[in-house]
Amino acid sequence: MIAAQAPDDVRRRPVGVFDSGVGGLTVLHELLVQLPAEDFVYLADSARFPYGSRSGPELERFALEIAEELIARRVKLLVVACNSATAAALPALRERLMQTTLGVDVLGVVQPGAVQAVAATRNGRVGLLATPATVESGAYAAAIAAADPFVELTSVACPDLAAIIEAGFPFDQQVVDTVRTYCEPLREAEVDTVVLGCTHYPLVRPMLQRMLGRGVEIIVSGDPLAHQVEHVLGARGLANPRGETAGRVVEGRYSFLCTGDTESFRAVGTRFLQLPLADVEPVALGARELVAGARP
Repeated sequence: MIAAQAPDDVRRRPVGVFDSGVGGLTVLHELLVQLPAEDFVYLADSARFPYGSRSGPELERFALEIAEELIARRVKLLVVACNSATAAALPALRERLMQTTLGVDVLGVVQPGAVQAVAATRNGRVGLLATPATVESGAYAAAIAAADPFVELTSVACPDLAAIIEAGFPFDQQVVDTVRTYCEPLREAEVDTVVLGCTHYPLVRPMLQRMLGRGVEIIVSGDPLAHQVEHVLGARGLANPRGETAGRVVEGRYSFLCTGDTESFRAVGTRFLQLPLADVEPVALGARELVAGARP
């Protein structure tokens, strides 16, 4: 059954994406590659980075403030490109955004990565590298158990890894030693699949692969999440109509908002996005109030 199409003005709205900094650009990269016709607006809450050491209530408050800003910019779908925020705030975000007239869907990074890890493992032993907030939330443990209760999960909290990566390149021996320390428990547990439970971590994927061994499958959430976004847009009749142009790809636009230093975000972010990063608009959060029933 073909989904009824939403009005053209709704279909032409952007998809909202947010993270605590530049890490979520690894997710945006996959979205831009897999959904070239869509428009995207990305918000980096770098003024409050890192999220990984924050409490659950703090993260929920931050996420709802970001949602208010992006709803005001008329997004048609919200992607939480941050594992810590997904783990702490996804239910609250879904409840609040369904109060809008459009009923905006919210997708997070945890469930797609967990499902892919369960499908990939051969020996039933999966590892997780993530921030303390994500590990302590138990979100991955719950998602993996829901997919297959017989899969054993070994979780390693990496308190400083996201900050090290956000600081930029080049990486020195201290970074290598830090990453090796985090990989050691996973090698001891003989996992054959490792989930990168922070969207910053794909930037050190080659280093992780070397230390974990070439037989270990590394899972990043960007690719399966992009497929999920494509499915939801299609099912809701929200795919941008420019994608229907026969015979050629008409590329959408992408824009950036940042609560912190915009120049620093642009300088580091280009490496994460692997595509040109244009002007970055500074934004202050907390000034808006999302009203039930308000039109996005």
